[in-house]
Amino acid sequence: MIAVLVLVFVFGSPPFGSWAADNANGTGALDLFLSVLAWPSWDFTLDAPARDVLAMVLRAVLVVILTAAFLTALAWPRTGNAGAQLLTGWASVVFAGAAAGLVMGLIQSDASAPAVFALISSGATYGIFAGWIVGLATLRAPSR
Repeated sequence: MIAVLVLVFVFGSPPFGSWAADNANGTGALDLFLSVLAWPSWDFTLDAPARDVLAMVLRAVLVVILTAAFLTALAWPRTGNAGAQLLTGWASVVFAGAAAGLVMGLIQSDASAPAVFALISSGATYGIFAGWIVGLATLRAPSR
């Protein structure tokens, strides 16, 4: 839970988002990774529609809340297997990112089906690229 909170707070921050937009615009793997890490950004302009601002902030909050919910639901019977814990943490972020993208797409002002599907896809992509960090943080987490 703390790992995804740090990911969203640090890499979704306006300074990192601006830096990534300016510096991670190449075609390399590192550029793609840095761009994807900035997906749950909570950076918005003051002239944006209120629905878009709400959707953007809600996306960042939902990634954290839904990751915690999925971690709890998926990890209820802890097996003690490190591989299972890694995949559970990783999958939780993939599901949370996709769900947050869906909610954002339904709230924002241009809620067309292709735009919603693109946000779901970008949320899942965020989970694929950033979820392993949460997965590593859940390794050997104490059982409840």
